[in-house]
Amino acid sequence: MIDVEIEDEAWAAALPNAEVLARGSALAALDAEDAAHEGVTILLTDDESVRALNARFRQQDKPTNVLSFPAPRNPELHLGDLALAYGVCAREAAEQGKTLAHHLQHLVVHGVLHLCGHDHMGDDEAEVMEDLERAVLASLGVPDPYGDAQPG
Repeated sequence: MIDVEIEDEAWAAALPNAEVLARGSALAALDAEDAAHEGVTILLTDDESVRALNARFRQQDKPTNVLSFPAPRNPELHLGDLALAYGVCAREAAEQGKTLAHHLQHLVVHGVLHLCGHDHMGDDEAEVMEDLERAVLASLGVPDPYGDAQPG
């Protein structure tokens, strides 16, 4: 089960289909990992809420685009939670020349892959994770987020 909670109405105002996009992106990532039976909660919130979570759990007192919180093994098969900050995501999308919809989809896929155990700390890990993201996003019709048009 994928539960999407819209805490910041800016998400719904900017993307009336934000809930559908987030749920579909999470399901596609879970399917790619053969984890379709797992549950995920996605919180679409504001920068201040993500800043507070980031400070509390990662000791970084600043907002970020997406946070992933893996759950311990549990009988409900809840894989974990994601929190996305509207302001950061909207700014990044504009700066990177992406639609907010595509950026949301990318960050949800990215976050779910973290919940599935993927990381990008080393170059090899990053390459594997980015390849998975590209494949899942392509299945959703989302352009390569790491393509030439992207900065960095």
